[in-house]
Order: sequence, then C-alpha cells, then structure tokens
Amino acid sequence: MQQSPQAANAWRVLFLLFLANLFNFFDRTIPAIIIEPVRHEWSLSDFQLGLIGTAFTLVYAIAGVPLGRMADTGARRKIMGWGLAVWSGLTAVNGLAWNFWSFLLIRMGVGIGEASYAPAANSLIGDLFPAHKRARAMGIFMLGLPLGLVLAFFTIGAMVKAFDSWRAPFFIAAVPGLILAIFMFFIKEPPRGAAESVQMTLAPVDKPLRRVLAIRTFWWLTLAGLTFNFATYATNSFMVPMLQRYFLLPLEQAAIATGIITGLTGLVGLTLGGWAADKVHQRSERGRLLLAAFSMLIAAVCTGYALLAGRVEIAVFVGVFSIGWLFAYNFYTCVYTAIQDVVEPRLRATAMALFFAGLYLLGGGLGPVVVGLLSDHYSQAAMLAAGASEMNESYKAVGLHNALYLVPVALTLTMLSLFQAARCFVRDAANMREGMAAAAA
Repeated sequence: MQQSPQAANAWRVLFLLFLANLFNFFDRTIPAIIIEPVRHEWSLSDFQLGLIGTAFTLVYAIAGVPLGRMADTGARRKIMGWGLAVWSGLTAVNGLAWNFWSFLLIRMGVGIGEASYAPAANSLIGDLFPAHKRARAMGIFMLGLPLGLVLAFFTIGAMVKAFDSWRAPFFIAAVPGLILAIFMFFIKEPPRGAAESVQMTLAPVDKPLRRVLAIRTFWWLTLAGLTFNFATYATNSFMVPMLQRYFLLPLEQAAIATGIITGLTGLVGLTLGGWAADKVHQRSERGRLLLAAFSMLIAAVCTGYALLAGRVEIAVFVGVFSIGWLFAYNFYTCVYTAIQDVVEPRLRATAMALFFAGLYLLGGGLGPVVVGLLSDHYSQAAMLAAGASEMNESYKAVGLHNALYLVPVALTLTMLSLFQAARCFVRDAANMREGMAAAAA
C-alpha cells in the first residue's frame, strides 16, 4: 500500500473543518424549513420561493471562483475564518427581513460568505491526508452535510413553534458559527502538497484555469455534479412544503420526515461510502467512480418509485425515498476524492471552485427555480382540469408533487456522466502524477 506523509494535526483540523461544514449546511437549510410560513406571510408563488434558493446559489457559485484562487495562493485558515464570520452574522440579519426582496438580498450575502469555505477546506484536506486515506477523510468532513440537515430539520420546526415565529431560528443559528470562526484562525496549515508521495515545486502555475479545464475527467465530473446538485437542491428546497401540502403533515412532522430522508441517510451513506470507496479504489483506479454511478442508478429508481406511488402511507414514501438518498450520498466521497486524484495540489482549490461554480450556477441554481416554475404550471393545470376558477392548496399540492419528478430524471443523468468520467479517469490520474514528477525533477 502506498504510504505518504500525513500531517500530525490532521484529525484535529479535520474535526474543526467538519464542525464548520455542519453549521454551513444548518444555516443554508433554514429557509427550506420555514418556507410555508414565509409564503403565507408575504403571499408568494412557488417560483418566488425557488428564486430565494436560486439567488443564494448563483452568488455562491460566482463568488467561489475568486475565493478559490485566493485559497490556492493565500492563508486558507483566514479565508475560512472570515467567511464563517460573515455568513453567520448575515444569518442573524436574515431574521430581520421585512419583505421578499430584503430576504432575498440578505440570503445572497450569506451565499458570498459560505462560498469562501468549501474550496479552501477541500484543498486543506488534500494536504492533510495521503491519497489512500482521503475518501475516509472526505467522508468525515462531508458528514457535516447530513448532520447539519438533521440538526436543522429536527430542531427548526420546534424553534418556530416555541417562539411562534419563523425568524427565531436565524438568530439562534448565528451564535455557534461566530464562536467557531475564532478557532479557524488558529489552524496550523501543512505545506501545499505535503501529503503527496511525489513532492512538488511550489512555484506559481501559469494559466491555472486553462490547466484545470484541460482535464477531461474534470469536465465529466462537473457535469455529473451539475445534475446531482439540481436533484439535491430541488429536494432540499421543496420536500418540506410537498409533505405539508401533499401528505398533509404539520410543519414540525414534515421537517422531521425530511430530516430522515436527506439527513439520517447521509450519516450511514457517508460513513460506509467513504470506507467502500477506499476499498474499491485499492482494487481498481476507476472503482470509486463506478461505485458512484451504480449508486446513482439505485437512487434514481427509488426516488422515482416513491413519487410514482402517489398518496401512499407516509412511512412507505419516506422509507423508499430514503433508500435512494442513502445511495446518492456516495457522490460526495467518490467524486470529491476523484477530483483530488486528477488535479495537482497547487490547483485543487481552483479546481474545486470551478467545480462548485458548475454545480451551483447550472445545478443548484436551476433546481429550485425550475421546480418552482413547474410546480406553478402543474398547479394551474390541475385547477383547470378540475374546472375550478380559483387556486387552492390541493392544486398546489398536486403541482409541487408532479414537479419533483425532475429529481429521478436528474439522478439518471448524473449516473451517465459518472460512467463517462470513469472512462477518462485512469489516463488523467497518470498525467497528474507524471506532471508532478516532471515539475519536481
């Protein structure tokens, strides 16, 4: 087995990165849970609700590229620390929003703060852990995603009920983030490329964006991420209101059910997925990506079946959809690690920033707004089919449920893109190692 240097403080830093990732996803999930009270207070359409998520995501994607370049050339701990402070502070301000547009603009500010984190954190993990341990490390880091979702979906509804206000969660969520931001500044960073078996030169890279975009595997992985993020952002944005409207669950129960679907599944999926990804990588270089593609097939079948079943028992819907989402989580440990394997250390934060730009500009950015538009369309169609002249909640329930059929379609496209990435991976990984060796000579 390949042995590579590992930073002495790797696990301690990873735990801190995991905590920040947890609060990242906790903060960004709050609007998806309080979406129905906001809709009723300001009389919003599903398109407007989707626009809230889309605006956040577009800003997140655009801001991520320059912040990713900063993470490749500057102190990653400072970028993460200031970013965490900004997004936590603006989360508190979000609770003061007085109308739709103020809410939208503040969420865009939160998006800029959060954009600083992922490229720098992923780059840092690549220098903390050698290649044969990265999938497990990435799995632990990405546990912040489902745990953040679980914490949000299991507590936000109770907060809204306890304070009788959808604004309270924003104030509460800001406190731990601001405290954690202080600790970020004390991280001791390893040198770039410290965990590689081939040591590299630290000289600046000429035309870094062009170098990253020349990697064919990276293109296919970005396309896979685009369709995958479309599915995940559509689900995270609209699952709670769909359960409220279609299955007639109260907010608190709908939030908990969504927490099971999108959160608890990730605790299992990322823990076992990281271990499985490392195992298959030892047997075959393209094993991680083939595992991810097979997982997307199962995810597409299960989520599609759950939606096609109609108004079944809520336990059946949650159970079947959860199985699909369990396998969907293999995307993170397999794909994020594969990017590390085909991009040299000096360019990893840049690569992750470009990757996230594709994911969020055309994936996460389109998911909520397209599903929102389609929901409004199907709601109108259901109303006309019933011969009614006024919209009511039953038509909105049918419209949103039908719009979510886009989720299994997007997961199927993710599977096809991952198969294509697997075909290019071995060649691109070898090119990366040869390039590093030549640069070190």
